Order: sequence, then structure tokens, then C-alpha cells
Amino acid sequence: MPSSAQIQAFFDEATHTVTYLVADPATRQAAVIDPVLDYDHRSGKASTASADRVLAAAHEQALEIVWVLETHAHADHLSAAPYLKERTGAQVAIGEHIREVQILFRPVFNLDDVSGDGSEFDRLLRDGETLAIGDLTVGVMHTPGHTPACVSYRIGDAVFVGDTLFMPDYGTARADFPGGSARTLYQSIQRLLALPPQTRLFMCHDYKAPGRDHFAWETTVADERARNVHVHEGVSVDEFVALRQHRDATLAAPTLLLPSIQVNIRAGRLPEAESNGVRYLKVPIRLSN
Repeated sequence: MPSSAQIQAFFDEATHTVTYLVADPATRQAAVIDPVLDYDHRSGKASTASADRVLAAAHEQALEIVWVLETHAHADHLSAAPYLKERTGAQVAIGEHIREVQILFRPVFNLDDVSGDGSEFDRLLRDGETLAIGDLTVGVMHTPGHTPACVSYRIGDAVFVGDTLFMPDYGTARADFPGGSARTLYQSIQRLLALPPQTRLFMCHDYKAPGRDHFAWETTVADERARNVHVHEGVSVDEFVALRQHRDATLAAPTLLLPSIQVNIRAGRLPEAESNGVRYLKVPIRLSN
């Protein structure tokens, strides 16, 4: 069945991230998927300009934001979830396997204030669980591989896939972060590609593949099956794993990896201010021989 959801995309070119405002036209309730907090790593300055654009659009359309939905704990941007929650009262939700990600990264940054049980979030979502945006039903699909906690959100004929897939000419997500697995990612992608061919897939990122002169973030299951450069029909799991592992070995760490992870496993909350009123992020330093 076609989705009756009203979908609006907001592209943040600095992090190549797409935030979605998804609304039920009947009840005017809405959710924000993967919101971005603007952060300049060189200066340490943060702003809510991107989130404010989403809020302004919701206000103009008389929408009530009731959910902030994270597809995973992002490694390339800080989440604006706490700001949206403060401004709207929305609940912040993420896949239940965020617990594993917290436990993986808590010792990396020595974050004694991270629970390890996901209680920083308002709701932890299980595979197959549903939630409501007004009269719309949101189905939760656990799609790990990029991280253990990745989920995709299915609303009618629309699926918001997070970092699991990219546009067909760009391929798939990396799987070399702690807890990641190229083999698991392949299985998650096959689950998505088993959906009806006309299903619309909405990406969390676009990096404008070589030869394409514009950013894009919406495609279909049929298009991914036919044209995805990493995982089109006929690519075996072993072929994909070899390709993915070779490619991942060439990739540098995301620019905002260190600040993003330690903030996003806290549901987007920044560290508490210290005695001088300033908040500080940690940078683990390992001296090599």
C-alpha cells in the first residue's frame, strides 16, 4: 500500500546527511528522523541552525513533532535529538542494540556516565515492533552490519534505511567500525531488497558519486537490485564481503567520528559543563612506537 506520509528532506552538505520530517496529514503529527546538530570541529562551535530549519517547517505546516527517530548512533554528525526534544516534547527512540554500542565505546572514552542499558533514550525499539505517528504505522526493521544497532523505519511504501544502503551509484555503508560486519550487512541489505520492488528507499547520506552532478537520496528497491554497484542482483555474500573489506581498508576515519560517537551514545547529550562552565569532548591519544 502506498504511504500517505508527507515526507520532507533536509540535506546538510557539511556532513552529507539527510534529515527527514515525516508527517501524517490527517492528524498533523510528525517524526524527525536523524536530526543534525551543526558542529565545527576546528573551532568547537555548535549551533542548532539545521534543527531550526526542521522546526520552522513543522511550525509552518502546523505539525506536532512527537518522535525523534535515530537509525543508529552516527559516526559522522552530532545528533540534535535533545534540542528537538526540549523544543517539542518529542520522545527519542533508537534500536535496542544501542546497548551493545554503548558497551563497546564506553571504555574507549572512559565514559563512566554512559549507562550501557540505553536508558539515555526514551524508547528502545525491537525488530518487528511498531509505533505510531498519528494514524501512520512505523515498522521497525533491525538492519545491522554498519553498526550492531542500525534500524530501518518502514512507513507504508517508504523505508528510511539509515547508513545500510546508499544510492545505487555509490553502493553501501562501511562495516569496519567496532561491532560492524560486512557479512551481517549483506544479510540486512538482502532483507531490504526482498521488499516489493516499488518500495521507496530514503538514504541517510549522499556523497554524489563520480559522474553525478547533483545530490540525491531517494531510490527504489528495484533500482537498488538492478544497479547498486556493490550489491546488485547476482552478487554473492562472499563477493560482497571481499569487496567491502577491501574498500573499508582504504577509508579514513570520518572527520567527526570521535565527537559524534561519544555524544550520540548519550542520545545526543553533550558532556556536562565543568567548573568553568565549558563542556569538553575527549580525544583518546595512543602513542605509536
